[in-house]
Amino acid sequence: MHDKLIPAAGLALALSMSAALAQTGPTAAERIADVELIPREALFGNPERAMVMISPDGKYLSWVAPVDGVMNVWVAPVDDPSKARAVTQDTARGIRNHFWSYQPDTLLYLRDTGGDEDFHLFSVDLKTGKSTDLTPFPKTTAQVVGISHTQPGTVLVGMNDRDPKWHDLYRVDLATGKRTIVEKNDDQIGRYLVDDGYQIRYATRSKPDGGSEILKPDGKGGWTTYSEIPFEDSLTTQPAGLTTDGKTLYMLDSRDRNTAALYAVDVASGERKLVFEDARADIGNALAHPKTKQVQAAAVDYLREQWKPIDPAIADDLKKLEAIGPGEVGVNARTLDDKTWIVAYSAAEAPVVYYRYDRANGGKLTKLFSARPALDDKPLVPQWPQEIKSRDGKTLVSYLTLPRSADPDNDGKADTAVPMVLLVHGGPWARDSYGYSSYAQWLANRGYAVLSVNFRGSTGFGKEFTNAGNGEWAGKMHDDLLDAVQWAVDQGITTKDQVAIMGGSYGGYATLAGLTFTPDAFACGVDIVGPSNLNTLLSTVPPYWASFYEQLAKRMGDPRTEEGKKWLTERSPLTHASKIKKPLLIGQGANDPRVKQAESDQIVQAMQKNSIPVTYVLFPDEGHGFARPENSKAFNAVAEGFLSQCLGGRAEPIGSFAGSSISVPTGADRVPGLADALKGHTPDVKK
Repeated sequence: MHDKLIPAAGLALALSMSAALAQTGPTAAERIADVELIPREALFGNPERAMVMISPDGKYLSWVAPVDGVMNVWVAPVDDPSKARAVTQDTARGIRNHFWSYQPDTLLYLRDTGGDEDFHLFSVDLKTGKSTDLTPFPKTTAQVVGISHTQPGTVLVGMNDRDPKWHDLYRVDLATGKRTIVEKNDDQIGRYLVDDGYQIRYATRSKPDGGSEILKPDGKGGWTTYSEIPFEDSLTTQPAGLTTDGKTLYMLDSRDRNTAALYAVDVASGERKLVFEDARADIGNALAHPKTKQVQAAAVDYLREQWKPIDPAIADDLKKLEAIGPGEVGVNARTLDDKTWIVAYSAAEAPVVYYRYDRANGGKLTKLFSARPALDDKPLVPQWPQEIKSRDGKTLVSYLTLPRSADPDNDGKADTAVPMVLLVHGGPWARDSYGYSSYAQWLANRGYAVLSVNFRGSTGFGKEFTNAGNGEWAGKMHDDLLDAVQWAVDQGITTKDQVAIMGGSYGGYATLAGLTFTPDAFACGVDIVGPSNLNTLLSTVPPYWASFYEQLAKRMGDPRTEEGKKWLTERSPLTHASKIKKPLLIGQGANDPRVKQAESDQIVQAMQKNSIPVTYVLFPDEGHGFARPENSKAFNAVAEGFLSQCLGGRAEPIGSFAGSSISVPTGADRVPGLADALKGHTPDVKK
């Protein structure tokens, strides 16, 4: 049932849409017409193979791939991938996260139900084919704390079935599923750090001031404080792991500095040794020896990720891997004897390709699979890292993707101004990085420039940049996005009246903020699982986020105080919903445990009350984002049609919603072909 619009509101909508299209010269769709249209199926359908791994004993390759359209785990002999067989039988949501135990012929995977994020841990015995739920308790989210080659028959798992806020620690037998309590969590421990013998060596606990403390067992059943982490360092300082012998603790640490550096701490003496630092960005990924757990290489990601060998023994290996191409390389897995690695290579215009790297055979590289071979010959485009200055002088590391119609000579400079989508990352305590993005390629192929901005509050660029976002939701964080748009206008990439804002989670919030706090700044918005009411958001976070709650309250606003409530109300798009005057598309998962469905319902209802048009897409079997490819393709089909109306780019017809659970409670008539596609469609709900 569609809400009725009063004539004035309908006129306003028509004017706002036509304004974006009232440009001189060809439309975005006409400009891109001579470039092959890449089907949504190739971009957002299931990958052919993904997450390729190797068992620690080197006997098996494994990956996830479709079985009747649903992602499952496949296993093959290491020397003959053609003999692969599916070892799981999921018929609904699919499996996206698997890894090997050290028990021969036993792998592990995680699965939730309908996007509720109550992940259960399962084991699969390859000999018998038996799958065992190792955490068979309702409303329980498993946390894998320890997997050790010295304890091959068991894993260490945190479970919150006793107290939903805190995870107790159990040793779980892989063969039987029997669990044995290791530590009852009565001390509000957020994270345990164990050695390879599954002995608890350290733990972390949040403090009321938003900081945290690193604890050590006192030998009497209690804890002593090992180290304290101030609030301003809380997102950039943490224990990063122990060596197998337990003698060295690795720390990522920003205390007494800005960016997080990697340190090696001698456990016995407390002596700290700097391993790797970079003044531009935090140290990110690391590569540890599979048996000793000593860090052998570490990476820093400023504009692009760069690896530095720490151990000379693998320096030549890294050089050989970097020679694959100009993109970026990651090591997915290594055998316990370190003779064989699984390597993933990708670039912005090249989806991931997996290789087997045989160190024992002179460093031989063997190509295994491309994740998306359907894209191999498609007109994918590069991504261009940028440094954009904010109005107060901060450097915003950003990534620009240009359609071929705007950059025919492929030099990263726009020759023609085209419509642009500002694609805002979630978190907000996360970051955008260089690399292949199905969203960026999709939008560029439809005729739009795409700009992704690391606004203040993003992580990865030092604590000062992250902490500059505190209290700045819909404030300076939003100003950074506006400044980036102005940069794009100044560069001739786009014009002010041709910019859409789009994003998920915090990016969805930024979209709603853009259309409420700055209602003339964007031509339209696409909000995916974005919160509209910060008070209700913080009152409904999952209970097991208890250890992170003080962080949320300090960085966003504290709903437990009157001043905090007032602040959160002011910064909530819902409060300003009456100011929306540009087209808005909202996508929501009904089972989202982070941003509840009520967040989208509230803003939709407020817009309907004020006779403001909105299109609302709801999926009953999704959570915080759309994991099932049928649903992802369905939403993007709607978004593509929506953006074509707003920005004038081209759109592949919506087609059929076969296999999707999509429903559109309101606004289906505002997207070309949507109402017709819904006629006769029966939602296919799978959890």
